Amino acid sequence: MSDIMSQFKALKLHGMAECYSEIQTHDPAGVAGSTGLLNQLLVSEATDRSIRAIRYQMSSAKFPIHRDLLGFDFGQSKVDQQLVTTLATMNFTDAAQNLVLVGGTGTGKTHLATALGVSGIQHHSKRVRFFSTVELVNSLEQEKAAGKQGRLAFSLMQMDLVILDELGYLPFSQIGAHCYFICSPSSMNEPALLLRPI
Repeated sequence: MSDIMSQFKALKLHGMAECYSEIQTHDPAGVAGSTGLLNQLLVSEATDRSIRAIRYQMSSAKFPIHRDLLGFDFGQSKVDQQLVTTLATMNFTDAAQNLVLVGGTGTGKTHLATALGVSGIQHHSKRVRFFSTVELVNSLEQEKAAGKQGRLAFSLMQMDLVILDELGYLPFSQIGAHCYFICSPSSMNEPALLLRPI
C-alpha cells in the first residue's frame, strides 16, 4: 500500500494520494482488490512521462543528426573506448568539468559528442543543447543587436551540457567573439563539450 502512495507522490499526484488514503481508511478490502490495477496504471504513467520527457529533451537539444555510441566504430578509430564509456556516465557534468575533443576532419568528434549528449538525455535525464560555434555566435550577435543580450546565456545556464561543434573552423567578428567569450559555458562554470580541429 505504501508503495502505491510513494508512486503517487513521485508522480506528484497529490490529490490522488489523498483520495487513496481516505478510501484505504474507509474501505480497506475494496482497496486491496485494486492494488494490482493501480500499480499497473502508475507504472504506465511513469513510463509515459519518461518517454515524453526524453522526446522533448531530444528535440530541444537540436542535434544535427541522431548519433549513438553503438553506431561509432571504435575499431576504425584511435579513440579510447573505455574513456568514452566513462564519459557517457556524465559524471564530468556533475563536476562542471569541460571536455574537449580534438582531432582532424572525419575523426568522429561530432558523432561522439552527439552520442554523449544523446546518452546523457536518454540514460541520465540531462538537459543538453548542441550548437555549431558559428550558430551560437550569430545568435549572440543577433540578441545583442536586438537589445536582449543575456537571454541565451541564461538559458544555457539551465543546461547540464552544452556541446559546441566546429570550434576554430570559421572566424567570426570581433563583436561575436566578445559575446561568445562572455557567454561561454566555461566562463559560467557550466560543463561544455568543445570540439576543436587540429
